Amino acid sequence: MRAYTERDVLSRIKGGIVAATLRACHVERLCIGSQIDLIVVFDLFAIRKQAHRLNDLSIVIYDSSGGDLPDDSGVPEGARAIGIPFSRHAVRVFRSDIYKNSISSAVVGRLIGLNDDDMRAAFEKRFGRRGAQALQYNLDALAVGHELADEVGLTVDEGLYEIVSADSKPHMLITGNEAVAFGFVVAGGRFFAGYPITPSTDIMEWLQKWLPRFGGIVRQAEDELSVINMAIGAALTGTRTMVATSGPGLSLMQEGIGQLGMAEIPLVVVDSQRSGPSTGMPTKPEQSDIDVLVYGGHGDFPRIVLAPGTPQECFHITVKACNLAEKYQLPVFIALDQGLSQNLATIDPIDEGQVVVERGKRLDAESLAGMAVYKRYAFSEDGVSAFAPPGTPGGMSLVTGNEHDEFGQVSTDPGNRMRMMQKRQSKLKTMQTDLPRAVTHGVETADIGFIGIGMTHGVILEAMDILAARGVPTQYHQPQTLWPMLDETPDFTRGCPCVFVVEYNATGQLARLIVAHGGAEAHIESVLVYDGVPLRAEDLVQKVIERMDSRRHKAA
Repeated sequence: MRAYTERDVLSRIKGGIVAATLRACHVERLCIGSQIDLIVVFDLFAIRKQAHRLNDLSIVIYDSSGGDLPDDSGVPEGARAIGIPFSRHAVRVFRSDIYKNSISSAVVGRLIGLNDDDMRAAFEKRFGRRGAQALQYNLDALAVGHELADEVGLTVDEGLYEIVSADSKPHMLITGNEAVAFGFVVAGGRFFAGYPITPSTDIMEWLQKWLPRFGGIVRQAEDELSVINMAIGAALTGTRTMVATSGPGLSLMQEGIGQLGMAEIPLVVVDSQRSGPSTGMPTKPEQSDIDVLVYGGHGDFPRIVLAPGTPQECFHITVKACNLAEKYQLPVFIALDQGLSQNLATIDPIDEGQVVVERGKRLDAESLAGMAVYKRYAFSEDGVSAFAPPGTPGGMSLVTGNEHDEFGQVSTDPGNRMRMMQKRQSKLKTMQTDLPRAVTHGVETADIGFIGIGMTHGVILEAMDILAARGVPTQYHQPQTLWPMLDETPDFTRGCPCVFVVEYNATGQLARLIVAHGGAEAHIESVLVYDGVPLRAEDLVQKVIERMDSRRHKAA
């Protein structure tokens, strides 16, 4: 059984409607469906907000502490509504309304066929770290919930849904943020700097717990200006380094990112995108940083922008990003989004034993002893100069944000400037065969295609299945390298008559990037989502059908 979860949290400290959604399938689904089978709600506003996703087969468990549902609740006539006074019992027994969450969890467990003992074991694991009192209160709340479930007829072994699988194969339940952090540790990352910012903070919190156990350091700075400069200093010592942020923090980092480009310093920068501009909607998904990831920072310098679409890819892309950053001595960006970052998904176990760590042209004292002279920025055929970490005997060099010569000395000589610019830019050609290639799905000869990154991945795959069931074949090109733009992506748009580029922004940044590098603009249909609500597969299918009908009408 595969699980996928989605969180809907308002962009405020407290208050409003908060929702957590779980989808369980026998096949992998990396998105939430448009219909709700079972919902637990604590107030009428929550029911009305989700009413459009309910149907005659839905089960609605509501808090009846304030009375029965009114006729205008929005619950379909055929749906089964079960009232349970969660809040009343939580306040009466525990003197706190918050325990209605644990009480209702017991009811949900019964509905989906979870064994009471398994539920208790899960609570012990979840709340045990919070102390004996918190654990006991929540175990007591679980017991209250089971009693209430008995009262409404939801007894043991009579669950209305059966999602418990007998499959003994091990799986992982992990978010994209956790997979990125895990990949960084396995890749040999040993320094991380960050500042709390939704939705990237989970990366820092995970690393704060685990990185020190492997001899690494995590520093929480006062702002992103300090973050990027701490990271530059750490990377200069030869330590594999990463930072993680979101749009506003990425904006503050731009001057430091320019120094990475000029001084040829390797760094991995994770950008978990959210709705912007400015503070925007911190807890809502968007992919509106593509332009700044590709073009951000003043002046010309090479960079790499990678885009995973699943937690597994988050792990492997992070390892690849660490290797590429040091091999080509430049900043490598990983483009995430709120959904990919924070939603949990069941995946097959990651085999960290297959990871290969590449450090690039790295010099030690023995290598330096055999050199007549060490030039930190020596001209080379591939544009990459050998690097000796500061403190290595014989490896003294200068580092500056100014233009410089081969030794790192500041230089404004026109000839040197031309050669240094060409040296740095030549890396873009050198790295071509080293960059992650696109993943392709579907029918290669189909006339309808998709392009998408990040959290659009699961939606596109399910939409393809729905269309296939209706006799409509499609294909999907999932680029994993956004910059430098590989020929394969523009080529895909030229070879497929109608390509839907699905992205979470208002201006079609991914589509424009593809067209700017040779993509067939006439073949591209942009599907733009920027209301903060995750796209559903059924909605994407409807958009495809409408656009195809419109195209046929125009052709006629």
